[in-house]
Amino acid sequence: MSSPAIPQTHSAHADPNHIRDRLPFLRRRGLMTRGIRAFLEARGHIEVETPYAVPAPGEEVHLHPFHTVRETPQGEQENLFLHTSPEFAMKRIVAATGLPVFQFARVWRNGEQSALHAPEFTMLEWYHPDIGLDGLMDETEALIRAVLPPRLEHTGPGLDQTLDIQFPFERLTMEEAFRRHAGVDLLPTEGDAAALAQAAGCCTLRAGENWEDLFFRLLLERVEPAIGRTRPTFLTHWPASQAALARRDPTDPRVALRFELYAAGVELANAFEELTDAKEQRRRFQADRTARKVLYPTRPDWPMDESLLDALPHMPPCSGIALGFDRLVMLSCGARRIQDVLWLSR
Repeated sequence: MSSPAIPQTHSAHADPNHIRDRLPFLRRRGLMTRGIRAFLEARGHIEVETPYAVPAPGEEVHLHPFHTVRETPQGEQENLFLHTSPEFAMKRIVAATGLPVFQFARVWRNGEQSALHAPEFTMLEWYHPDIGLDGLMDETEALIRAVLPPRLEHTGPGLDQTLDIQFPFERLTMEEAFRRHAGVDLLPTEGDAAALAQAAGCCTLRAGENWEDLFFRLLLERVEPAIGRTRPTFLTHWPASQAALARRDPTDPRVALRFELYAAGVELANAFEELTDAKEQRRRFQADRTARKVLYPTRPDWPMDESLLDALPHMPPCSGIALGFDRLVMLSCGARRIQDVLWLSR
């Protein structure tokens, strides 16, 4: 597919004229939806739908869900939240069926708004039993190559470059990325903010900054700007403290079997070789919940998702990925803002 002409107007307002201006982007969105669906179905994935309003929206510490209240015909009330990801529900389906599944899911994250963020957006998630992280990277690379033009012109801070999709994507461990772009031997410092600061040449830690905070500051300031520029990059094998819902690497427990995908300066996807140990997942969730209460004491709380924890021991070995579909459309057609590829937004 060749890239459509970039419209002269970049507005996502409801004015019909603005929608007409953005029709090349929106038509590309529809083509990509159909192309991805065909790609995944040809590989045996089944499209599923899961509830959007749920009792437990997710456990990621820094994501803030939208809150609502369900009323029963009897007048009873139940707190529900618009999910920040369909991950928990889709894993329950994989555990029940053993099948590869995918979903174009609407997801909600309160307080997010920027050129790359919208409070409501589309997440493409798929789960593939019986493949590991390498197999999922192979599949993701094939999918992106199937729906994007082979070469994309893009701009960034002080540069104009061509992103080449047709050549193999870079696969870079987090350890090597920090060594190459931040001059840091990362893994020996884990948990020691002062050691990481010294290794990175930071004069002082910021007030209240811990190891995780500094890790993400260095990732944002030094690593991310340097990767995925001329070809997409899989950033793999994250420090174990950043495992989230991923398994630790049995050959090196210092790292988790997790990757993120970057292209043209944009984070496109986050993926795990999935953890199926319910006791370990409960421990991680509890740690996240404790941290969230400390950082955001006024935010609403919700019960832990016991249905997911009950399902995990029945889930086959599996890898799963969450890909920002709107961002992929932006990349495909050269849009500068996520609002340009949405039919309507607030």
